[in-house]
Amino acid sequence: MSVNLLPEFIQENYEVREWRHALAILRHDFAKEYADIIDVLTRFRLCKSWITVGGGRKSKVAEWIDRELALKGWHPKNFDTKISIDDSILESPTHEIDCFKNRVALEIEWNNKDPFYDRDLNNFRLLFDLRAISVGVIISRSDELQDIFDDLGRGSSYGASTTHLSKLMPRIEGGGGAGCPLLVFGIKKSLYDEHN
Repeated sequence: MSVNLLPEFIQENYEVREWRHALAILRHDFAKEYADIIDVLTRFRLCKSWITVGGGRKSKVAEWIDRELALKGWHPKNFDTKISIDDSILESPTHEIDCFKNRVALEIEWNNKDPFYDRDLNNFRLLFDLRAISVGVIISRSDELQDIFDDLGRGSSYGASTTHLSKLMPRIEGGGGAGCPLLVFGIKKSLYDEHN
């Protein structure tokens, strides 16, 4: 399914990429989860105050998205995974998923170091191979937001080695998520709200 079938607002305000028919799987097999994601992304705005405040454990962007998805039944999820070989049990730990609901895993990568993408993709790959998830979603930022960060004097906090789409897409196209269907949303400049 083409990303052209997404609502017009999403097409205009997010840089959208998919891998292995993730959008078709999400829309048809997980219609409720798809509707949740589209609703949250449609209501999201990138507030100036979220950029100008100093860093902390979790960004205001991630906090807002987490909270809105939690109201729809999405929650962080750890999986207790093991591999059994004959009589031996091998622990196979995974990283906690930011938001999870009904076999859909969603990660928010706003301003982490770019190796976090490797962690997310490896996690999606393993959980997909173990049949724990059916699709992975990453919400991140489009490279074009760097102009806004620079204009606000925050450019160095959102540097080249942090999470933005030009760091993610080569990893996906190089097979970082292996067979896991992936859907990526990059927040664009058009969502910036300079008055809040």
